[in-house]
Amino acid sequence: MTQTGWGVGKITAVLYPFGAGAMALNVYFASLILSWLGVPVITPLNAILVSLPLGIPATWLFARHIRGLMNKSQTEQ
Repeated sequence: MTQTGWGVGKITAVLYPFGAGAMALNVYFASLILSWLGVPVITPLNAILVSLPLGIPATWLFARHIRGLMNKSQTEQ
């Protein structure tokens, strides 16, 4: 069977802003939780800067999942 529709790379590129934003929230909230243990809280800007590279693998994994669902739906038609 041939794949139709967008590939994983294109899905990743389109969803990257959302993945990086989600990672920024996760990093910032993790720093808030770690503040209970005495670790300093990072600034929101630093959380964004840390999330930029972390958003790539997270979004790629999500794009693979979406592509897998698209492939599955095409075989079940």
